[in-house]
Amino acid sequence: MERWTGVLHVPLSQGGPLFRVAASLILTPSKALAVPRANSILFTGDRVRDTGEPTIERLSDATYLAGLLAGKLAGEANAWVVDAASFAGQFAVYRELVPSVDAVGDPERYDPTDLPAATGVANILSHCVGEIQNMIRRGSLKDSENNQEPSASLLSHSPPKTIILGFSKGGVVVNQLVTELSCWASKSTNGLVDVSQRNPALLILNLLVPATASDVLSTISEFHYLDVGLNCAGAYITNLAVIKGIGNYVSQITDNLRFALHGTPRQWSDPNRPWILTEKDTMLQLLQDEAKNCEGRLLLSEKKYFDGRPLSLLMHFEILEVMDVA
Repeated sequence: MERWTGVLHVPLSQGGPLFRVAASLILTPSKALAVPRANSILFTGDRVRDTGEPTIERLSDATYLAGLLAGKLAGEANAWVVDAASFAGQFAVYRELVPSVDAVGDPERYDPTDLPAATGVANILSHCVGEIQNMIRRGSLKDSENNQEPSASLLSHSPPKTIILGFSKGGVVVNQLVTELSCWASKSTNGLVDVSQRNPALLILNLLVPATASDVLSTISEFHYLDVGLNCAGAYITNLAVIKGIGNYVSQITDNLRFALHGTPRQWSDPNRPWILTEKDTMLQLLQDEAKNCEGRLLLSEKKYFDGRPLSLLMHFEILEVMDVA
């Protein structure tokens, strides 16, 4: 199946800072955007430049990562790679998605009020799809818009699953979304999207990407932590109430929810930041406790890569190439 691959710059709101988004998206035979099985969204970390290491330079390129991620996903899935909209020097600042971060992007807490990360993800993807569809309409495939009108075949589709990945500093967005899912689920009376009740004007958009905060949260099937780490506390969720909320949510739905913790000695064996390992172990234990009450639907995995090698910046990036996300 053919793919559209490219880079877009989109704001969350008019006049706001631009998010740089690289994407690898499946196409129909007529070159329209196809309905994917899943949307996999990777949030990147701090900038690392002029290292002199070709592997690090390659794995710092969002476009390369989008293609890499697409190749790792089973079936017909879209890959999105999102850089922070703002940087303080080299430090990624995801303030638009995690309002509680400080000037260098470190979180003071994770506050679910108004669901900023889920709302932001929906806006980013919706704006990206709109721009891509405009590109298609301006191109040679002038009939592609007609190919995406609501039809009986599309009505039979379920919304694609959403897979969330955070690399390094990008883990703060994962934590924010976990916190928002826990809060949203406790208040929601209907955690599943009913496509048949969708406004027809939103049908196509919702079948391509989640169009609202509730759509984002209700379709999340996996959270992947990719060698996350901070120079302060908050790399992993250790809030018991949040994890209990996740357990309650999974116990009430029919689908599985997966947490996968991927790490290297760079983060999990750093003698100068021992709290990272402590937080990881705490989160894993809390999830394991909740999984006992979820009839096998809360899935957990933990994998350490490059064990036995001296910790290095190179291994921190190499995890992106060797990570097992299937």
